[in-house]
Amino acid sequence: MKYTGIELFAGAGGLALGLEEAGIEGKLFVEFDQRACETLRENRPDWNVIEDDIANVDFSQYKNKIDVVSGGAPCQAFSYAGKRLGFGDTRGTLFAEFARCVKEVQPKIFLFENVKGLLSHDKGRTFKTIKHEFESLGYEIGYKVLNAAYFGVGQKRQRLIVIGIRSDLKDKIDFEYPKEDGEMTILRDVLKDVPDSPYQPYSENKRKVMELVPAGGCWVDLPEEVAKDYMGKSYYSGGGRRGMARRISWDEPSLTLTTSPSQKQTERCHPEETRPFTVREYARIQSFPDEWEFCGGLSDQYKQIGNAVPVELARRIGLEIIKALDMEDKNGMDN
Repeated sequence: MKYTGIELFAGAGGLALGLEEAGIEGKLFVEFDQRACETLRENRPDWNVIEDDIANVDFSQYKNKIDVVSGGAPCQAFSYAGKRLGFGDTRGTLFAEFARCVKEVQPKIFLFENVKGLLSHDKGRTFKTIKHEFESLGYEIGYKVLNAAYFGVGQKRQRLIVIGIRSDLKDKIDFEYPKEDGEMTILRDVLKDVPDSPYQPYSENKRKVMELVPAGGCWVDLPEEVAKDYMGKSYYSGGGRRGMARRISWDEPSLTLTTSPSQKQTERCHPEETRPFTVREYARIQSFPDEWEFCGGLSDQYKQIGNAVPVELARRIGLEIIKALDMEDKNGMDN
């Protein structure tokens, strides 16, 4: 059975590609960023990519014709929704547009992914509002935080995965989250024979500092005077932050990739060479295939990769979505 999907906030296609690899055929891909849209079209010329503000897109023509709606909407815009505006009042936010698509399309299942912090945001009120909104559309909601490193991705990246099943199907569909691997995928597993590609070099000052950091180490491994000079006020703020001046080891997953590989707070240094990861290394750590090209300048490419859902994590979730949809088909035949 071939299942169909609509992808919102598609970015460079991490989630969409993973779902495609699982066997879900994308019918529509909505993305606002020009460079990300160029990336989608470059790699999948046959994909129906809409480059526009999602608020301008009418989804009603797809009603009851699509199995899965997927995407991750930025949710910062209504941090006080549960407290100040009352339930359901998320108008004017990107989350509301995701909800509108679900309402107009009525998919059997939707996949909404976001940062883990959404669960605790505004003392849990933000997520409570989101869950309430989805339930009011007629969906049974389940959610779980998955760490990509346990799903074949060489990166500790925790994502909140919300699955909605249309209420009329809840007795026919049973979605189960993918099972974790026995151990994390480490950098050594994913950075074999990476094709050459450019990278954003460190400034000379930063390079000299990073030279002093051992693999698996960070700012705490620097000589005290160097650390004080490099960290500035952050040196005195305490806390367990280990992301600054961080050199990843071959025998661990990367820390979560960011949209820039050499920012002061979020260095991700190569295990052996004193440099950030290249574009293709970044892509490998996000489990993109080597043939997936990224458009735009160097900073555009890093940003697209850093913002993506890891392809392999998406593929494994997609396989479980297909199992659930197959169940509905089988139950339909048995009746």
